[in-house]
Amino acid sequence: MTDDDLIAAARAAARHSYSPYSGFAVGAALRFADGSVVTGTNVENASYGLALCAETIAVSKAMADGLRGGLQAVAVTGPAAGPITPCGRCRQVLNELAQLGGTDPDILCVGADEVVRVKLSALLPHAFGPASLT
Repeated sequence: MTDDDLIAAARAAARHSYSPYSGFAVGAALRFADGSVVTGTNVENASYGLALCAETIAVSKAMADGLRGGLQAVAVTGPAAGPITPCGRCRQVLNELAQLGGTDPDILCVGADEVVRVKLSALLPHAFGPASLT
């Protein structure tokens, strides 16, 4: 799967967003070394603090399916004109999954006409994760 395919998967996931309060539909797609792709979309809640981000849902789905390593790339897309990045919570959740496989995945921050590629370690330097507990 190419980066363009991964971005398309994230955009397709965003179409299933439940975002009646913000109107900010986000999609995420995770690519693994074994070729697996897992997607997620944001799910808002009337109690705003209970909203779930697209990246967190995708990671949860991956973990539920037994994927514990090999995270290579993540595409995140939303309705903003410029590229969007994962929020701080999502960076930490992605880091947990990445550290389980010892990877530093590319994060494709997607806007309407621009994609910014950045390593997860650049988005979350000096991250706390499983290795921090040993």
